[in-house]
Amino acid sequence: MTTAIWWIRRDLRLTDNQALHAALAAADHVIPLFILDDNILESEYVGDKQVAFMFSGLAKLDADLQARGSKLILRRGDPPVELMKVVAETGATVVFAERANSPYAKTRDNAVSALVDLTLTAGVSIQAPWEVLKKDETPYTVYTPYKKRWFAMLKTEHRMVLPAPENVPAPNEMPMSLALPVVPELDLPLRYVAGEQAAQEMLNHFIGRKTSGVPALVHYDDQRDFPNVDGTSSLSAHLRFGMLSVRQAANAALDLIQAPQTTKQQRDNASVWLSELIWRDFYMSILYHFPHVNDGNFRADYNKIDWRNDAAEYEAWCAGQTGYPIVDAAMRQLVQTGWMHNRARMIVASFLVKDLLIDWRWGERFFMQHLIDGDPAANNGGWQWAAGTGTDAAPYFRIFNPMSQSKKFDANGDYIRQYVPELAKVPKKYIHAPWEMPPLEQTLASCQIGVDYPKPIVDHKLARERTLAAYKASKEAMKQA
Repeated sequence: MTTAIWWIRRDLRLTDNQALHAALAAADHVIPLFILDDNILESEYVGDKQVAFMFSGLAKLDADLQARGSKLILRRGDPPVELMKVVAETGATVVFAERANSPYAKTRDNAVSALVDLTLTAGVSIQAPWEVLKKDETPYTVYTPYKKRWFAMLKTEHRMVLPAPENVPAPNEMPMSLALPVVPELDLPLRYVAGEQAAQEMLNHFIGRKTSGVPALVHYDDQRDFPNVDGTSSLSAHLRFGMLSVRQAANAALDLIQAPQTTKQQRDNASVWLSELIWRDFYMSILYHFPHVNDGNFRADYNKIDWRNDAAEYEAWCAGQTGYPIVDAAMRQLVQTGWMHNRARMIVASFLVKDLLIDWRWGERFFMQHLIDGDPAANNGGWQWAAGTGTDAAPYFRIFNPMSQSKKFDANGDYIRQYVPELAKVPKKYIHAPWEMPPLEQTLASCQIGVDYPKPIVDHKLARERTLAAYKASKEAMKQA
């Protein structure tokens, strides 16, 4: 009787789990193993909300496994060490896992491969980073041609969705397991329910399967940029931990696009949502092929930016006390809920980098500390896009104006008032720039600027000129280097 280990990392699910299916096909018994990695849990890039979501997801996965005659085996420590202990205890001859693409993951998996037969399957992305390449076998660094090639490379295996197994055969004696970890106490409950069942329900609700009413997907392209509207799939956290297969999500979109009964509106909106999933693949490809982006600029032109890195201004940004309502609302949403609307992410990132001239890596780290869906590749890609230092980046001279962004995407100030209660009574006329309120209006709104709500910590117009000069200086310095 042969035994395999299913080493669970970013795949807390049973449906469409390629590593699990490979293990079931290769051995008589399968041991589901999750290792709490102190290298990750103790990192400054991990926060309580993400840990709480993951721990809750582990409990749901254990329950799903027990319903199929198995259970989750939990260990804590250095993965190669703990994995080899389980191999010794069980006589397992092979280990299966979904391939992860971060620099740390590659180093970890190389260390394990030197000790045991490790088979890595696809599953973290829809198409693997080494699949979507130019004809000369080099990686893409611009999204649009990458997307075109992505569609050209779409194969039958990318369109498969493997069912959850009816049972996961366990050996008569399972190895010792730690108790399921206690979910950290949080000031506010998590925004989303963890686990595969919740993810499947959210997907079905979003695309309109098994639900009544108009699904959000039908208006996705029209509504996804408005932070006060529930117009997105909200699946990012479940995709981050593999509680939902990204291949299943992509196929849900592709099925709608290709179905003859799909309306043009549904087809167009499904295509836009699929493009967002392809962006996720693209950023994973960038991190895989260009690992230096993990802690450095993709574009060397900007390696000599003279960042101001003012600690007091950074703290004001973190706390949602910049004096710019749309920025403050977004930052408070992040800290309170562990999530931030994507349009808001672009606004606050631009503000930190382009208005305050603070290194994008400071913001990237803060996001990872608070986002439940904090994904190393997507988070890095998004921050470098906003900073103008990455692939397919916004030009350095494109600097978001927080007031115009606020007026365009939160016209009535509903999002602002939800997260910045000091401004609840401020009239629509002044909600985007409350410092323009006359003294009488401030009194009527119970909001004294500089007392109840801060004055702007920076003048946007002056900050813009300062940033343009800093970026130009870096480009010139790199030419001369």
